[in-house]
Amino acid sequence: MTTTTVVPKSARAVRRIRRRAAVGRFWASFRRERGGIAGLVILAVFVLLALTAPLLFSADHLKVTEATGAVLAPPTSGFPLGTDESGRSVLALVVWGSRVSLLVGIAATVISMAIGTLVGIGSGHFGGGLGSVLERVTDWFLVIPFLPLAIALATVLGSSLLNVIVVIGVTSWPGTARLVRAQTLSVEARPYLERARVLGGGHWHQMSRHVLPNVMPLVLANTTLTVAIAILSETTLSFLGLGDPFRVSWGSMLDSAFSNGAISAGAWWYLLPPGLCVVAVVLAFTLVGRALENVLDPRER
Repeated sequence: MTTTTVVPKSARAVRRIRRRAAVGRFWASFRRERGGIAGLVILAVFVLLALTAPLLFSADHLKVTEATGAVLAPPTSGFPLGTDESGRSVLALVVWGSRVSLLVGIAATVISMAIGTLVGIGSGHFGGGLGSVLERVTDWFLVIPFLPLAIALATVLGSSLLNVIVVIGVTSWPGTARLVRAQTLSVEARPYLERARVLGGGHWHQMSRHVLPNVMPLVLANTTLTVAIAILSETTLSFLGLGDPFRVSWGSMLDSAFSNGAISAGAWWYLLPPGLCVVAVVLAFTLVGRALENVLDPRER
C-alpha cells in the first residue's frame, strides 16, 4: 500500500494562484460588459495606430518644406483625407497626432491619480489639522473653474508638451481626491482597521495594507474617465494656442484648421478627422470606465 505525500505550497505560490484566479474572475465579468469590450477594441485600434505611426508615415510628412500637395485640397487617391493649409497630408497628421494626444492623456492622468489618491487617503485617514488642511486644499481646487486655472498655468509655464501634461495633471485631481476620501472614510469604519490599530499597526501600514487595496477599484474605474477628460483638456489648450507648437496633436490640428479658414473654405476634411478621433477616444475611455465601475464596485453589481 502506497501513501501519497502532499507537499504544501509556499505562500508565494498561493498568492500567485489567487491572483490568477482573481484576474480570471475579473475578465469573465468584464467580457459580459459589451460597452467595455467595444471601448477596448476602439482603444486598441488607436494605440496600434500611435505605435505604428513612424512605419505608416515618415516624419518628413510633418514638415512644411516637404509638403507635396495643393493647399486645402479635397480627398484624392494620393491624399485620402485631403491636405492642410501647407499641402501636408491630413491623414499623416491625424496618425502622428494620436501619439501626442494619447501620451498627454495617459501621462496627465497618472499625475492626477497619484495626487488625488494620496490627498484623498490622507484627508480621510488623518483627523485633526492635517486632514482638515488636505480637505480645504481639495475644496479650494474644486471651487476654482478648471479651464481658467489650466489656461493661467499654461500661460505662465509656457507652451511645451511637458508643461501641458503637468498643467492638466495638477488641475484635474480634486474630483478623484473627493471620491477616494469618501471610500477611505467607509474603510476606516470597518472592524479590521480597528484591529490593526490595536495590534500596533502604524499609519503607513494601515493606509498601504488596508485602505489602499480597498480604494484601488474605485481609482482604476475613475482613471479611465480621467483620461478622457485629460485628452479633451489637451485638445482645448491646443485649440487655444497653448499646446506645444512643435508637435502635432488633434487639438493643434483643430486650431490650425480654424486659424487658416478651413470653415469658411468648406474644408471639412481638415476639421472632421481630428474632431471625430477625439470623440471616438473619449467615448472609448468612457465605455471602459463605466464597465470597470460595474465590475469592480460591488454596489453596482
